[in-house]
Amino acid sequence: MDKHRFLSHKFYRLMDMFPVVALTGVRQCGKSTLVRSLFPDWQYYDLERPDHYQLISDDPQGFFTYRPNNVIIDEAQEYPKIFSVLRGVIDSDRTASGRYILTGSSSPDIVKGLSETLAGRMATLELWPFKASEYYEYEFPEVYQMLLTSSDIRDLTKLNSRLTLPELYSHWLEGGYPEPRIREKAIKGFHDIWMEQYFADYVRRDIQRLFPGINTHRYRLFVQALSRRSGTYINASEIARALETSSVTAADYLEIIHGTFVWRNLRSYEGNPLKSVQKMVRGLIRDSGLLHYMLKIPTIDDLLVHPQSGQSFESFMTEEIIRGFQCLMQTGLDFFYYRTRDGSEIDLIIKSPFGVIPLEIKRGRNVDRRTLTSMKRFLKDTGARYGVLVNTADSIEIIDSSVIQIPAVFF
Repeated sequence: MDKHRFLSHKFYRLMDMFPVVALTGVRQCGKSTLVRSLFPDWQYYDLERPDHYQLISDDPQGFFTYRPNNVIIDEAQEYPKIFSVLRGVIDSDRTASGRYILTGSSSPDIVKGLSETLAGRMATLELWPFKASEYYEYEFPEVYQMLLTSSDIRDLTKLNSRLTLPELYSHWLEGGYPEPRIREKAIKGFHDIWMEQYFADYVRRDIQRLFPGINTHRYRLFVQALSRRSGTYINASEIARALETSSVTAADYLEIIHGTFVWRNLRSYEGNPLKSVQKMVRGLIRDSGLLHYMLKIPTIDDLLVHPQSGQSFESFMTEEIIRGFQCLMQTGLDFFYYRTRDGSEIDLIIKSPFGVIPLEIKRGRNVDRRTLTSMKRFLKDTGARYGVLVNTADSIEIIDSSVIQIPAVFF
């Protein structure tokens, strides 16, 4: 099941800089597989195994005394005390880097342990299910670095891509979770069975364990209701009324699903001083395969004619693009959506030390000039260098002096 992960290069670089590197992410996205493939000779301990848990928890100080480096600890959130113990171990020799690797699925314990106890002593990376070009084992797309550094829009016409549109569509339909994508080739129907079990385990095991007082039935209904709004603006009060619960509970649920990496909340871009922007939450189900399982969309033909096809594609490409930028060593990146009270709207805004890049995402080949109106207004108001239209056209094309069309396969 091993495939090269684009985050590997960044992982190695951070190991040269910090004593500890923590890898977080949604369950079953390949965290354990990645760290064990990158460091096959390191000692590996999984805190979900009772014997490993007992070995460490019985005498954590002694454990690290006899293992001063080259140790991987999987699912570290299972034993929160490990963070404070590890802090003392690291402080005994702050000059040494690359000593320990922690992995963990999101929980209040690991978030608090990493951000407070080990602050300044470690770097944190987030892994996600496969990007399309990862799954098909192509090279990392060059578009991301060029978007950040190219000041001339004409430079972007030189980009290349090996990914095909049928491959992209297949990945859009099925998503990027490693096990169901790979095993479906050998076992027909495995993908849907895996998704069903995964979603049930997420609610029944993970959420109930992390938040013992939660009403899991109501939370399941909330997630299903949210799936029908993926890629849109979220009104928590509206969902609360539909589920006959309070708006406070709905808002809490929204934070939980975001914090467990199943959903991504995008913030409103407020960097345009000339416009009054709307500040509603906009978000998306992060894996398109999980989304389509919940929407009961079985084939690409069904997906292409589904009422949510357009917003599903926009959500899918938004997540693909964000994942690509997160593979870079570039600091100071942030991601937003943009919507003003006078109706201007842009799907994704990339903010970096090099400037701001607006990206509009559309499923289709034809360019409707009216869709570029918001882009042009944004460029004029903010002074951004250029904007990008991401669609399913055949080729890169400069469609306006400051707007370039880049087909989705280049990402």
